[in-house]
Amino acid sequence: MVQHESSKVEFKREYSDTIRRSVIAFANSDGGCIIVGIADDGEVYGVADVDVTLSRIASTIRDSILPDVTLFTRCDPEIMDGKKVIRIDVQRGTARPYYWKEKGIRPEGVFVRQGASSVPASPAAILQMIGESGEGRYEEARSFNQDLTFTQTAAFFRKRGLAFGKAQMQTLHFIGNDGMYSNLAWMLSDQCVHSIKLAVFEGAEKSVFRDRRELSGSLLKQVADAYEFIDRLNRTRSDFQGLDRVDSRDYPPEAIREGLLNLVVHRDYSFSAASLISLFEDRLEMISVGGLLPGIQLSDIELGVSVLRNRNLADVFYRLRLIEAYGTGLLKIRECYRGAPQQPVLAVSDNAFKLTLYNRNRLAADNQAAAPAAPRLASEREQAVLRLIARKGRVTRKDVESECDIAVGTAVNLLRAMLDKRMIVKVGLGKNTAYRSKD
Repeated sequence: MVQHESSKVEFKREYSDTIRRSVIAFANSDGGCIIVGIADDGEVYGVADVDVTLSRIASTIRDSILPDVTLFTRCDPEIMDGKKVIRIDVQRGTARPYYWKEKGIRPEGVFVRQGASSVPASPAAILQMIGESGEGRYEEARSFNQDLTFTQTAAFFRKRGLAFGKAQMQTLHFIGNDGMYSNLAWMLSDQCVHSIKLAVFEGAEKSVFRDRRELSGSLLKQVADAYEFIDRLNRTRSDFQGLDRVDSRDYPPEAIREGLLNLVVHRDYSFSAASLISLFEDRLEMISVGGLLPGIQLSDIELGVSVLRNRNLADVFYRLRLIEAYGTGLLKIRECYRGAPQQPVLAVSDNAFKLTLYNRNRLAADNQAAAPAAPRLASEREQAVLRLIARKGRVTRKDVESECDIAVGTAVNLLRAMLDKRMIVKVGLGKNTAYRSKD
C-alpha cells in the first residue's frame, strides 16, 4: 500500500463532510481514491464503526454532489495494519463539472486535484469542462450560472398569450436531461452576459461619436431595445406625388427587424465578443461573431438555405412568432430594397459576418442632387434663415422659430423645404440637430 498522499490518493483520519470535496475533485480530474482511517502522515488509525461510516459516506455522495456521481464511486471496507479502514474509489466522471450542490457551478463549489490537494477550479477550467461534456452545441451545454431568473423572457411569452413554466422550459430546452439550466436558458435569462453594442456616428466614418449604448439582459429584450433605439433615429422623408403624400423611412423597418433577428439567432455564443451595430449618415452596419457553418457558402445563404447554429434559440423565436419561416430573412431584406440604387450587402469572414443596409433617402437625395436643377428664388423667410446662419454659423429649429416668429410646424416645413432645395444642410441627430449653409 502507498503510505503517502498524491494526486491520486488522499487520507482522512476520520469521516467528515470534507470528503465530498475530495470526491468532486477526483471525479473532475483523473480519478483516485480516498482512504478513511489513515492520518495525513500515513499512520493507520482505523474506523471505529465501519457500517455507520459507510452509510454516512454514501449519503454525502448521493445527496450533496451534482450531477449524480454514484455510478463513478465505490466504497469498500479493508484491513490495513490489522485495523479496519474504508476505501472510496472515484473514477473520472462523464458529466463534468461535478459540484457541491449547495454552492453551485462556481469555483467555491467545483474542485479539481492539484498535486495532493483538492482546490477550487478556476472559471476557465469550469467552462472547459462544461464545453467538453456538452452535446456539440453551445446552447445545449450546461450553463456556468445556475442562479437564473426569466422576468424579461416571461413578459414576452405573456404578451403573446403563451405559457412559460417549468414544463415549457423543458420542452424548449432551457432545462437539460440533468435538470440543470442550459446555456440557452442563460442566453434568455435576465443574467445573460452576451450583449449588443450600438453606436451612432456623425458622417460616414467612425471618427466622431454622436451616441452609444450597450444592451444586456435576455436576448429577446436586447432585440426589442435595439429595434426601438434604431427606430428613433430612422427618419421619415415626405414627398408628394400629385395630390398624394408619400412617406419613406431611411431604412425599411422590416429590413431592420430581419437584420436584428439574424444578428441574434445566427451568432456564435461560444465567443465573448459583443454584437455591434453602427449607424452612419448613409448606412447601417450589423456585425456579429460566427462565420458560416462547415459546408455552407455565402451563395447558399443568399438563395435562402438555412442551417441553424442555434436551433433551440431559433425555435424560441419561432414560438414567439418573431420568426415566420427559416431562411427567409435575407430574402425579405432584399425585397425591401427592390429598385433601390444600392442593395444590402452581406459580407462573411471565417469568424464573423456583417450586414450593411443603405439609407434609401440619402441615396435618393444624392441622385437628385446629381441631376441638373432649375434655380429657385429664396422666399423672404428662407432669406431670413440664410442671414441668421451667416451670423451664427449654424442654427436650430428654435432659432428659426424665434427669428421668423413662426410656430413649430411652420419652422419644420420651412427647414424641410430649404433642405429639399439644397439651400442648407442638416448636421447632428436628435436633440443635437442643427442646420448650416450648404457651402
